[in-house]
Amino acid sequence: MNIFSRFAICILLLSTNAFSQKEQKASFQVVPLGIKGGIDEKNLSAYLVAPINTNDYISLDAGTINAGIEKAIENKVFKVSISEVLRKYIKGYFISHAHLDHVSGLIINSPADSSKTVYATEKCMQMMENHYFNDETWANFGDKGPGKPLKKYHFQTLNFSEETQITNTTMTVKAFPLSHVNPFESTAFLIKNGESYVLYLGDTGPDAVEKSNNLKDLWTAVAPLVQNKQLKGIFIEVSFPNEQPDQFLFGHLTPNYLMKELHVLEDLAGKDSLKGFKIIVTHLKPPTKNITKLKEQLKNQNDLGVKIIYPEQGKRFEL
Repeated sequence: MNIFSRFAICILLLSTNAFSQKEQKASFQVVPLGIKGGIDEKNLSAYLVAPINTNDYISLDAGTINAGIEKAIENKVFKVSISEVLRKYIKGYFISHAHLDHVSGLIINSPADSSKTVYATEKCMQMMENHYFNDETWANFGDKGPGKPLKKYHFQTLNFSEETQITNTTMTVKAFPLSHVNPFESTAFLIKNGESYVLYLGDTGPDAVEKSNNLKDLWTAVAPLVQNKQLKGIFIEVSFPNEQPDQFLFGHLTPNYLMKELHVLEDLAGKDSLKGFKIIVTHLKPPTKNITKLKEQLKNQNDLGVKIIYPEQGKRFEL
């Protein structure tokens, strides 16, 4: 091998290594404020997501806010007060659907919060206006709806598949419909920062049970991002172990159904495209024995080689 050939190989190896390092560079930071489904009111679905090395967070769902911030401060994720995180760090809320375990933290903390935007689809926003922020169940802290709007929150309706700038951040969002006991509607949010993306799914049942194509349509939309390694991870619920009968899923996933759905995504994105890909499992429902069983089943059924992440309340991680 001559000197020129050796030099060319060295350059190629250095370039490959540099590309690999660039590919692995984190784009988002995540602080889970609540991770469970079910009855633990101090630990319900809410995930703060921000561009890496910023405090420009959005809250993906808002089941638990105050208790989650408190836990994050205990873990030294934040070095400021609960009030400052609530009022200054959280730039907006994205509500996937209006069930209380996804919105109660937003409602309860609204008197202490600062002005910001609440994002939701039309159906979800109507439910929040009619049933929560209506001057009867709770004061109307929004800028529209029943009673006397206090105009603290700007209620912004998201149109499906339309890219929307997220106020006071560098991020944008696209919303996609999900089925959570058809015809009840939930939402997936595709968050973009620069050329990187993260996908968050609210509660969803599998297409086979819901008699829907919503998940397949979502996988079709994000498959190119998986192929190009632009999608940094997917937040998706798994609420019950495999023993849960279909008629008692109530619009949720099991390990078996999660893997079936991920196989659909892999078929669209290409063989081995999900190897090492980050799947953040959300909405695990008590009791503890069911969660333990669920995790074991996911481990045994993970034939795609995805990297399964179980977020912990108040513990920061990167994507």
